[in-house]
Amino acid sequence: MIAQIDDALRSLVRNEALNGSEVEVDFDAPTKDWAARRNAPTVNLYLYDIREDVRRRERGFSEQRGDDGYVHTRRPAPRHFKMSYLVTAWTQRPEDEHRLLDQLLRCFLKYDALPDELVVGPLAETGLAVPLTVGLPPPEDRAFADVWSALGGELKPSLDIVIIAPVDTGIVYEAGPPASEGTHVDMADFAGGAADVGRHQHKAPPTPVRGPRGRPPG
Repeated sequence: MIAQIDDALRSLVRNEALNGSEVEVDFDAPTKDWAARRNAPTVNLYLYDIREDVRRRERGFSEQRGDDGYVHTRRPAPRHFKMSYLVTAWTQRPEDEHRLLDQLLRCFLKYDALPDELVVGPLAETGLAVPLTVGLPPPEDRAFADVWSALGGELKPSLDIVIIAPVDTGIVYEAGPPASEGTHVDMADFAGGAADVGRHQHKAPPTPVRGPRGRPPG
């Protein structure tokens, strides 16, 4: 699933943001060593965080029916995972980097989700859209400066791209065979014998009919 997201982002960047230019697209961690080895203009898309979007978690199951119309299997609802990418431009001049970032921002702003033609393989198994956001504020428990500190580099202008990918859990429950008989009510007692309802019920004696002033009728 992650490989399909990488491929989709690479296609968007190369075909729309870069317009077929010779700028390279890289997914390596942009560390100091990586930056020192870079010798060509590059757009870096670094996947730095993967976590479940628990607000999208759903309960229940989806049912899969066979050709006979009966339910054969049940699956739990897909889980949704946020894939966060740190997008940076690397050239010899800051002005060129800013132009690249502008092109990238305009490219991603066109889409609320990955285009359908780029949603393939395991990413397409759920049949759901794959939302995309750009430049949203980071969660309170994470700052971009912390990401750069972990990479050992200096803070650099960047875009934060978040893909929310629906993921099939792979869990499948086999459904039982369809019912072949109607509802049957068993009135057997706990010992297994047939219950004699009339024998076990205690009937109250009939209430005598009273005449005037409480006397029995003559």
